[in-house]
Amino acid sequence: MSRCIYLDYNATTPVALEVTDAMVPYLRYHFGNPSSGHDYGQRAHEAVARARDQVAALIGAGPAEVVFTGSATEADNLAVLGVARALKGRGRHLITSAVEHPAVAAPMAHLAEEGWEVTVLPVDGTGRVVPADLAAALRQDTVLVSVMHANNEVGTLQPIAELAALAHARGALFHTDAAQSAGKVAVDVGRLGVDLLTLAGHKFYAPKGVGALYVREGTPLAPILFGAGHEGGRRPGTENVPSIVGLGAAAALAAERLPAITRTLKVRRDELHRRLTAAVPGLVLNGHPVARLPNTLHLSFPGVAGRELLAHAPEVAASVGSACHAEGDGVSGVLGAMGIAPERARGAVRLSIGEPTTADDIDAAADHLAAAWRELRHA
Repeated sequence: MSRCIYLDYNATTPVALEVTDAMVPYLRYHFGNPSSGHDYGQRAHEAVARARDQVAALIGAGPAEVVFTGSATEADNLAVLGVARALKGRGRHLITSAVEHPAVAAPMAHLAEEGWEVTVLPVDGTGRVVPADLAAALRQDTVLVSVMHANNEVGTLQPIAELAALAHARGALFHTDAAQSAGKVAVDVGRLGVDLLTLAGHKFYAPKGVGALYVREGTPLAPILFGAGHEGGRRPGTENVPSIVGLGAAAALAAERLPAITRTLKVRRDELHRRLTAAVPGLVLNGHPVARLPNTLHLSFPGVAGRELLAHAPEVAASVGSACHAEGDGVSGVLGAMGIAPERARGAVRLSIGEPTTADDIDAAADHLAAAWRELRHA
């Protein structure tokens, strides 16, 4: 078998060499506890502070507004549950969308079991929330709206600034999960107008097991873990210094490379789309044709199952949907929410490229996928 071409960057990314280099000293030499007063501890403390500055700079935040977590899932849980606990005396109504990642959908469901009322907004055929639907759903007792910035499956970008403005006009806070968008497109908390925003390290070339939550200054947020007073009392636990250093280094890399990387990813993605469209009659794009991630191509191949197609193209490492719930052959919840017919959804494949993806990779991947489709169609 020829070299496998990795087109699953929305599932995870490799750790960048610059990130690994930044982390190594904190794995081998500067191993102190950041809360310790001696030199070892102070070196670690300074490294965490530097990383906080780097992450804040990537998203246009203040360093004190960045809370380090063990993952984006933890950050989402902290945002949803933390705001709900802090504001339960003011109201018990929450709003989210039908295409959220389980890291938001599950804590919302948990709160519903505890008696909270949760409104789930529908999406249109491109996967976007219609602002008028949010305006109609907002109530006096709504305390939080959570809508992801970019969908992890189809790549659709939501009109976050407009949605956040609507929420604020009714006195509600706004959270967005930017795990998929950070490092691919510009993410600025001021322009988005959000109160809370989630980041995932392993989606933009940092290691797995580290994330961050932006919390706008003055935003009420109760802890969901209990212990010592780390992270301003919002997330207890001794900081994972090497991974936090890696997250900071990855954020600095992303800030340096944007917007050039956005343009490069879009060129590669569009070339892959062009080649596949020419080779596969009836191929259909899922998601918004314009407002979507520059690296994400979600396609439905006619007359075949996406999972079967990928099995017949072992030279291409891709997926049929989110890696967080990829088992089974049922229609993706995201595609179902978009109203996509089961037969079209059955043939869906998510192809997501990254900075290491070359033009040769694009050509080879298109050839392998088209050949696999022809083989299945004529079997």
